Order: sequence, then C-alpha cells, then structure tokens
Amino acid sequence: MNSTPAGAACAFCAGDGGEVLFRDDFLRVVLADEPEYPGFGRVIVNAHVREMTDLAPAERRRLLDAVFAVEAAQREVLAPLKVNLASLGNVTPHLHWHVIPRFADDAHFPEPVWGTRRRESDPGRLAERGARLDALRAAIGARLSAC
Repeated sequence: MNSTPAGAACAFCAGDGGEVLFRDDFLRVVLADEPEYPGFGRVIVNAHVREMTDLAPAERRRLLDAVFAVEAAQREVLAPLKVNLASLGNVTPHLHWHVIPRFADDAHFPEPVWGTRRRESDPGRLAERGARLDALRAAIGARLSAC
C-alpha cells in the first residue's frame, strides 16, 4: 500500500468525502456534495491506497461490486441517460470511484462533469432529481447489503 507523502493531507483519510450511505470495514459509499449533480456517488476504500493493483484480487472484486451496485441503483431510481464511472485520483490520490448519473440537459453534457460547461442547470430538473434522493439512498443500501 502507498502512503500519502510527508506533510500532505488526504481528504478521504481526514473525512468521509460526502454523506455516508454505507460503510463496512473495507469501503464506504457516499453521496458527494455536488448540487448540480444529484445522486453523484463515490465509492471510497477506507484504507489509504492509491491504485487498484494495491488491492488483493478479492478486494478489487469487492470494490467493483460496490461500484456496480451504486450504478444499478442510480439507473433504477434516477433513469439517467448514461452513468459515468471514473477512478482518477490525480487530486486526491486515495483509491475511490466516482459514479455519476448523467443527463442530456446537465450543465456539462456531453463533456465530463469536470469539463467545459455547456449550459446552465435547470433548477426544476435539479429539484425533480433531488426529490428522488431518498429513494436512491434506500436502493443503494439495499443493493450493498446484498453484496
């Protein structure tokens, strides 16, 4: 396992990284605080690990099972046009996956959410999606408890 360089703080070691929906001894699933992207999830390994290959094969499968459970819950509840999966870690080198429901009318579509803004978000659509977050929380919890 890799550690954070001396003097560098790790945001995911210091905090949860969002609203915790599920946690066990290996990972946690959170809803990120991304107001323009209701349902934006993160699956974060609890230990400070940088890369997928730092994990044992069974841990890799466990992590991806959780990513896929979040994606499935998002598709069921939010019915996005597409779900983006990303494990970047360039800014926060702590192994985590972004699970991002995408819609043709979101602010950056078809660009990545970190890309060039294409339009302003529609407050009404954001409110509609936000109203489904309790159902999403329940769906994620149910799917992860079955993993």
